[in-house]
Amino acid sequence: MTFLDDDQYRREDARIFSIPREKKLIEDYLKDTSNPFHADNGWRESSVKIPLPKENMKWPSETAAPQLEIKGVHHRSLTKVITSVFEDSASSTFHMTPFQQMWNTSDGRNIQIFSEAYSSAAMLEAYAEVNSLPAEPDDNLERVVASLMMWSDSTHLANFGDASLWPFYLYFGNQSKYTRGKPTASACHHVAYIPTLPDDFQDTYKKFFGEASTSDVQTHCKRELMHAIWELLLDEEFMHAYEHGIVIRCGDGVTRRIFPRFFSYSADYPEKILLANIKFLGQCPCPRCLVKKVDVPKMGTKPDMHNREVTVRVDDNARQWSIKRARQLIFQMGARINGKRIRNILDPQSLVPTRNAFSDKFSKFLFNFFMLFVVDLLHEFELGVWKAIFTHLMRILFAAGGSAVQDLNWRYRNVPTFGRGTIRRFHKNASAMKKLAGRDFEDLLQVSSASFLFQ
Repeated sequence: MTFLDDDQYRREDARIFSIPREKKLIEDYLKDTSNPFHADNGWRESSVKIPLPKENMKWPSETAAPQLEIKGVHHRSLTKVITSVFEDSASSTFHMTPFQQMWNTSDGRNIQIFSEAYSSAAMLEAYAEVNSLPAEPDDNLERVVASLMMWSDSTHLANFGDASLWPFYLYFGNQSKYTRGKPTASACHHVAYIPTLPDDFQDTYKKFFGEASTSDVQTHCKRELMHAIWELLLDEEFMHAYEHGIVIRCGDGVTRRIFPRFFSYSADYPEKILLANIKFLGQCPCPRCLVKKVDVPKMGTKPDMHNREVTVRVDDNARQWSIKRARQLIFQMGARINGKRIRNILDPQSLVPTRNAFSDKFSKFLFNFFMLFVVDLLHEFELGVWKAIFTHLMRILFAAGGSAVQDLNWRYRNVPTFGRGTIRRFHKNASAMKKLAGRDFEDLLQVSSASFLFQ
């Protein structure tokens, strides 16, 4: 079905379509102050600079190295987003005071329920922390934790070409997850749209150094760009709010002092390693612990869980010194980005020579940024592990021959729908996996036992 088959399509409308006119309408829309991306609504366009390294070239300091300026960083102030959300009437449904949920069983046991961010141990700990901070003599305002849950996902926008978008967006853990999951709740707040390295990166690098960069240097610059943008977002205004709070008259009419705190950062694995400053599938591939890659097959065993607990990654002085020393070798001694001297310092924890924006800003508050990176079920399981398993099962059925694949497709087609979007009608050819979204792989998984084992 295409728009040509639609009953409302009229051929005469296409004859009067004018590209110049539509282009002018778009330009007028962008100038309109009611446009949600207009500067009056908090959106700004900025640029960031990153230092360019070169093997065997030395500078007195890192700041003396040539700088690459990357323009087109569209972003909003985090503090203004927080203020506008808590001033909105929707905040009247927010949970300002955290609590524990317990289940009293019939046999007299008390079991803690883990469900919402506002009833988590992390929220209770943050609430106790902000309420223990010293207050001004005349400050009697209620203190509240704004639970910031960050997300980012680089998205390809077209089947053809390289059009893409890389948004950062924010949810508030003070709001129920059932409300956050409703598109009509407008609970997702876009914070930034970030660019990638410019197309003329190699030309710029060659202009500075007379030759193109290596792949290691280009990868290093991508990491530098990510954290340069976070340095831009974590500005002085936000850091003042983090330490002293923001006084806001909330949507319920009560004036409170709001302290923003980061609770989680959800992203797929390639983005997590950019944020955690570790190597992609390195010797220690996990962004939260130092479990070795050779020990990954032990996952799920008791020794594995114990190993994760005792090898938790920590943003301590030793890690920060390693990064600082590696950068000195690169910029002041001309060491290669992935050379032996750098690997000797960083490889034991699979680190990379990039300063972390979260570490630079929050280490003085004893904040361990590695704990931000939570499991992403969509990308890491449904579009990761399960998709790989399903693909492997399809290969087995193809190798078995006969009508095995056709029978599986028939079984999936005959699975009835269930609930409001819980199980949707399956594609006529489930085995082909053409243009399936994460929710489609989730549905394939939920009924896989009936589809594969049914006789």
